[in-house]
Amino acid sequence: MGMGWMVSLIVTVVIIGLIMAVMLPMNQKYIVKENGKINYKKTKIFLRWNVFDTLTLGLAIYSIICIQVLNMLISFGEDRENVYVQFFTNQGQVWTLISVIYLLVRISNTLKSIKARWGDSIE
Repeated sequence: MGMGWMVSLIVTVVIIGLIMAVMLPMNQKYIVKENGKINYKKTKIFLRWNVFDTLTLGLAIYSIICIQVLNMLISFGEDRENVYVQFFTNQGQVWTLISVIYLLVRISNTLKSIKARWGDSIE
């Protein structure tokens, strides 16, 4: 692996550490669990914009910037041996994937919460 990949992995570990530092206390404070399962009727955080949503939006913007910089580097004739190309390739892939996964989980949790609160009465 090149130096760009190594630096990118270190940056990824640091950012994931920050995400966990935000997510774990939020999970313990705001998510109501009964018998080990989330009670979507009592948990209000899925129906509101929260800190984790803001963090994920920031990561999505960061991944867009990384992909645009990568596009510029490739347009200027750089190849995969360039450390910046390696860095932005890895960062763009990782944070795009994580942002899409979070979007799907967030939509799923929001729909489950809506169904638990209002049931099938919404049409």
